[in-house]
Amino acid sequence: MGAGALFVDYVGRVLLVEPTYKDHWELPGGVVESGESPRAAVIREISEELDLTVPLGRLLVVDWVPPGIYPNDGVMLVYDGGLLGADRTARITLRSEELRGWSWCDAAEAAQRLPGVLSRRVAAARRARVEGTTVYLEDGLPAA
Repeated sequence: MGAGALFVDYVGRVLLVEPTYKDHWELPGGVVESGESPRAAVIREISEELDLTVPLGRLLVVDWVPPGIYPNDGVMLVYDGGLLGADRTARITLRSEELRGWSWCDAAEAAQRLPGVLSRRVAAARRARVEGTTVYLEDGLPAA
C-alpha cells in the first residue's frame, strides 16, 4: 500500500517530486510501512523528503492498482495536503537522497511528467479537491 499528498499553490499547480530511483515524477509520499497508518506514512514521508511538517486534510482518492510493475495488486491513497503558500514553499529542503528535486506543475506539465496511471490519479485528486468529494479509481480510472 502506498499513500501520497496533493499540495496546490495559489494558482492551482500541484507539487510533484522527482525520485532518484525512478524515471518519472510523482506526488510526495511513499510506501506504508508495517503497522503504520496511511496518513502517518504520508506525514512521515513528507517530513523525510521535503523537511515539512503539515497537517493532512481529507482523503481524496482511493486507487486500486492491478499487478504489473509489482507482483501483487495494491491500493494507493491520496490525501489533501492543502495550499502551500510561498512562506511554506520556501522552507522546502530536500533532505532525502531519494529525491532529485520538486516542482510546481500545471495540468499539462503534470500530464507530461507523470506516467498514465499517475497522471489520471493526480487529475482525479485535483477534481476531488475542488468538488469536495472522494473518488474510487481502478488503475487511475473511475470504476464502472
